[in-house]
Amino acid sequence: MLEPPQTPVARVPVIEVRNLHKKYGPVDVLKGVDFSVTAGEVKVVLGPSGSGKSTMLRLMALLEPLDKGSILLNGHQIGVNSQGKPANERTLSHQRADIGMVFQKFNLFAHLTALQNVVLAQRLTRKISKAEATHNAAEILKRVGLGAHGHKFPSELSGGQQQRVAIARAMVLNPAVMLFDEPTSALDPELVNDVLTVMETLASEGMTMVVVTHEMRFARRAATEVALFDRGIIIEQAPPARFFDDPQHERTRQFLSHIH
Repeated sequence: MLEPPQTPVARVPVIEVRNLHKKYGPVDVLKGVDFSVTAGEVKVVLGPSGSGKSTMLRLMALLEPLDKGSILLNGHQIGVNSQGKPANERTLSHQRADIGMVFQKFNLFAHLTALQNVVLAQRLTRKISKAEATHNAAEILKRVGLGAHGHKFPSELSGGQQQRVAIARAMVLNPAVMLFDEPTSALDPELVNDVLTVMETLASEGMTMVVVTHEMRFARRAATEVALFDRGIIIEQAPPARFFDDPQHERTRQFLSHIH
């Protein structure tokens, strides 16, 4: 006897924001944003300065409180405690462990070597032994092409190398999602490619990623979907081929004409 057809099971997003609002003083930076990323997706977020894209990332990483809306990680609301009220710092710290964040600035500890920076992240967050943390750190530095540089201090590394250490520090915690906020904007042009290559490798390996960037090549090559932010809302979302070659919104066409 034939089996009845199975109803497709909806995939729960790894991270999702619903009706997200954020205001700084009188300025509405986010005006009800809905955004989600499922496992293995790479969402690239574009937009002019001040459009709200980096603010959304900071809220997703639980670095700032939201004014209204909700953030879910693997279907469970975060940023709140079991009673649904704003979480204390201890709870937030625990929830942040599953969200990797890479900033424009590298934020490395200058008095620690590259290896020690990556070790410390695990010791503070995962509470594992120093030996295990050191082994993990050495392995992850190899993955980002810095296996021979673990003994160096940040001042002995180029900007691109420091950013790759920052990526390794986030990756080593095995987060559910990686958030990148303009990861190449502070780099000299000749150093950008090494960082983008690492990010493209992560994307090809199935890492779930949200990337705020102005790097159009990365968006075309690595993104599952590209979104345009403008004035606190998402104007358009589409796969890269359609987004770049056949944008549906006039604001998107205008933005791309300036970029090109």
